[in-house]
Amino acid sequence: MEKVVNIIGAGLAGCECAYILAKNNIKVKLYEMKPICKSDAHKSNDFAELVCSNSLKSELITNACGLLKREMEMLGSIFVESAYNSRVPAGQALAVDRDIFSKYITDKIKLNKNIEIISRKVENIEDIEGIKVIATGPLTDNSLMDNLKNKLGDNSLYFYDAAAPIISKESINMDIAYWGDRYEQERAKDETEEEWKERLSKMPEADYLNLPMNKEEYENFCNELINAEVVTLHEFEKKEIFEGCMPVEVMAKRGIDTLRFGPLKPVGFTDPRTCRRPYANVQLRMENKEGELFNIVGFQTNLKFGEQKRVFSMIPGLENAAFERYGVMHKNTYINGGKLLDNNFSLKQDKNIYFAGQISGVEGYVESAASGMMVAYSIISRFSGKSIEFPDTTILGSLAKYVSTQNDNYQPMNANFGILKPLDKKIRDKKERYSKLAEISLDSIIRFKEENNINI
Repeated sequence: MEKVVNIIGAGLAGCECAYILAKNNIKVKLYEMKPICKSDAHKSNDFAELVCSNSLKSELITNACGLLKREMEMLGSIFVESAYNSRVPAGQALAVDRDIFSKYITDKIKLNKNIEIISRKVENIEDIEGIKVIATGPLTDNSLMDNLKNKLGDNSLYFYDAAAPIISKESINMDIAYWGDRYEQERAKDETEEEWKERLSKMPEADYLNLPMNKEEYENFCNELINAEVVTLHEFEKKEIFEGCMPVEVMAKRGIDTLRFGPLKPVGFTDPRTCRRPYANVQLRMENKEGELFNIVGFQTNLKFGEQKRVFSMIPGLENAAFERYGVMHKNTYINGGKLLDNNFSLKQDKNIYFAGQISGVEGYVESAASGMMVAYSIISRFSGKSIEFPDTTILGSLAKYVSTQNDNYQPMNANFGILKPLDKKIRDKKERYSKLAEISLDSIIRFKEENNINI
């Protein structure tokens, strides 16, 4: 029986998946609605179009995205190959000429005899038999989106991405930050300072880290926040975002005290440094089970990344914050991977359906292509009667683990060192620690290739 895989969507993930399958002599039917119709964001007729930016982030393996690209390169990525073929000067970053990048991949896909390109819009995945990879991206067509909603359930699909920034715990100034849940941490009126501190010392570790602000700090922060540069939105995105979620900078523009009565509400807290209620209070919520990453609660934002670093670092305790993921707000369709997917990106309820790209719950160009790669190798292994699992000491494996792990606050995730399996021994110097994590990761990829007979 001929091995055939159907891939819906010729974006970064779909093309990566198709290319690797085809190289391994598996027939691919690649469905793409361009050029018949396009989403509002797409302009080119080529595959693998880079819609927003031409930057693929750092090349350094001491950067998580740089390490991810190296892992992918070792496994035969067409995405990375095309990036180096079309690169433009950008310092330590890998930036590309978008037209050359997309054309290179398009030509490789179209010339491959194992790939059949079918130019049509898929509105019902049940119309396609066999193994299906849904790689339709964050701008999935409405008809297909409705079909997926009917199959997966209303609560399994999200229609815009409003993610707050994520920072590493090690970069938080713990001389300022304090653990505490609202009201439980607050000093009672009839409680002496000594009694309060004694009670706190006996309390179990709370769910939130808190960053208190005085009036001057708060007002300076608000002033910079409302004057910071924001990302220009597409017209079709504006309605989705502002109806569904309010950016923190928009809230700040509604009045100086708006944030103090919203996400920075200080009621129910006592600042251990002053033994009084803070003027404002920023909360940080744990983002992963290991407690290495924290989300800035209520800080959905449309600020440019550099502005997020500048303005949010004004918050006391975050002056040296390391941002593992910046906040984003844009139209985005993605599934609740932790609820629906296995760590090979297949549906738990239907092993013939895989998801790849941003619709699966990864965030970013490189991560999208990486998920397509992992789906391809999972399917190749399946056809061989085996099952593979990318090691959690790699960025690839850590992304697969994140996407398939249940989380009450599930959000799309970028590559970052915080999701990697921690080192057995703590290394305080960040550069040295990241170098060691990268070394382990690349060694793991070498072993992974040998164990699974992967030749590129």
